[in-house]
Amino acid sequence: MGETDGDPDQAGRLHHLELCASDLETSRDFWGWILAELGYEPKNEWRDGCSWSKGSTYLVLKRASESDQPFDRRTAGLNHIAFHAGSRDQVDKLTARVRERDDATVLYDEQHPYAGGYYALYCEGPDDIKVEIVGPE
Repeated sequence: MGETDGDPDQAGRLHHLELCASDLETSRDFWGWILAELGYEPKNEWRDGCSWSKGSTYLVLKRASESDQPFDRRTAGLNHIAFHAGSRDQVDKLTARVRERDDATVLYDEQHPYAGGYYALYCEGPDDIKVEIVGPE
């Protein structure tokens, strides 16, 4: 079975996610950092994109063909991407790192880390794509 084939043992789990970036270089830096922190490894790279994988799941980032229509998570479509954290300490460390970055912002800071009613980081990265990192109990 090839790496892009379906796997019946993974039924219902996410196979891959593909994101379009208005500024590929800035987005590659952010996604490369946060995905590496979550255990993803670089998979492929080409002129207009790249990908990272963890187990049977992978994430693709590619240059948007039309960047004059900005992403808006409040309209129909994707609202955010949520990942499991390995620990609450990881949530805290990622939060501190997001605060240091120029390409990301901590969301709901006044309610952090319980903005959703559970322990998590909510942030926006390049193109205002919202990312959630959920800590265990």
